[in-house]
This record gives sequence, structure tokens and C-alpha cells, in this order.
Amino acid sequence: MAKLFEDTDKYGYQSDFPIVEAYNSAMKDLVRKRFAESGKQWNDFVADSAYDDITPADIANIEQRLLAYGYRFEPSAMSSAIERPQAYKDSGLHDADFCFEHDNAPTAPIDVDGRELRGAGDNVVTRNANVVGIARYVRTSDKVLQYLTDGVPVDTIAIVDDSGGTLTAPILEKFKAVICAGGTTRSHLAILTREYGIPCFMNARLSGVKEGDKLELEAVAKAKSAEDYANGLDVSGKVWRINIK
Repeated sequence: MAKLFEDTDKYGYQSDFPIVEAYNSAMKDLVRKRFAESGKQWNDFVADSAYDDITPADIANIEQRLLAYGYRFEPSAMSSAIERPQAYKDSGLHDADFCFEHDNAPTAPIDVDGRELRGAGDNVVTRNANVVGIARYVRTSDKVLQYLTDGVPVDTIAIVDDSGGTLTAPILEKFKAVICAGGTTRSHLAILTREYGIPCFMNARLSGVKEGDKLELEAVAKAKSAEDYANGLDVSGKVWRINIK
């Protein structure tokens, strides 16, 4: 069997979470297999053919096998709620009528354009136009599995807790936009949405946004930088609910 550096690394460790250990083990087995099949030296394999020999389909297959065993991602999905409990009046994971009620959410009456201000968030990337879509809470692994099976509804603006991006990773690219209740524009979820080209607000403060509401995100707002965070500057993008008559 082909050996990897990790097999003899005296500083190696086993993950505290079974799903992480299972995923890492499956990845190492895949690398061993492709390395042995290549017939190359390790440095040549890594620098040359590894990106072709290990395909996105291989990695997707590992994820599907884990999901088929019934593993869930809720420890990561709830990290924001654990780290910032003050942002949540009620976790409401299984309440169909749930909505975030953040104490610092900016709100305002309906304006002349029929938009009702219901919150704000830290914009990850400045876009050329605002984004309009339908609010859908994606806060449990069961919801992710439902969307994996039935497909993500068109124009979904996903409202999530998971600033790490683990929960929604299998369906992230299908979202029209993402609003995350935690994190910053440097969080893992922000990095993922930036790479996928998906508009995203982090550290969102929302009030009264229900499942199925039509929203407009001020995606043209200034992207919040590390300097803005360091200087305590509020450069939030607005979140409006569009009232359909």
C-alpha cells in the first residue's frame, strides 16, 4: 500500500468529530490509490498529475457515501448560535414560522418603491446590481438533504447560521444569494461564496423575515474590509422585504 506523509507524522492526530475523521480517512485512501496507480514519485505526482487523477467526481462520491450513512453536520451548523447566543431570541430550528429577531436589526416603514427595511449585513463583494429572491431558512441537515433530493428552489436567498459553510456546502452553488447570521467577510462561508460568485451578507441583523418572503439585498453596497472591522466602521448593506400587492 502506498504511504503518505501523514502515515509517519508523529504530530498527526485523530479528529474529535467522527464525520471529519471519516472524510479525512476516505480522502487519504483515495490519494493512496491514485498515487499507486500513477507509478510516479511523490513529488512528481503532487506537482503534476494529482489534479487530474483526483477528480471532483471522486470527492463528490465521498460526500455522498457519508450522507448515505446518515451523518449530519449540525455541530458546525450551530457554531454561530453557540458563539453568539445574544443574536438569537429563539433557535427555532424546527419552527416552520421562525424568523430571526435581532436586537440591532435596522427597520423602517415601506418606502415609495414598496420596500420595507428588515435588516442589514456585511457585504462580502460589491456587485453591479442588487439581488432579488425568495427567503428560505436553511438551518438543519434535514433541510439540506431535502434540497439535495428535490433540488434547491429557484431564486433562493438562503438564510443560514453556519459561518463555517459546512452545512450548506453540498448545495451552496445553487443559491441565488446567502444571508448568514454570524461570522465576518473573512469567514469560511464568505470565502466560499466569493469563489462561487454568490452574493453574500455576513453578520446579518434581521427582524421579521419569514420563510417565503421576497427580499432585495443591497449587493451594490461597499464590501466590508478588515480595516472597517478594525476601526469599528458600519458599512452594512441593507435587506428589504418587497411587499407584493
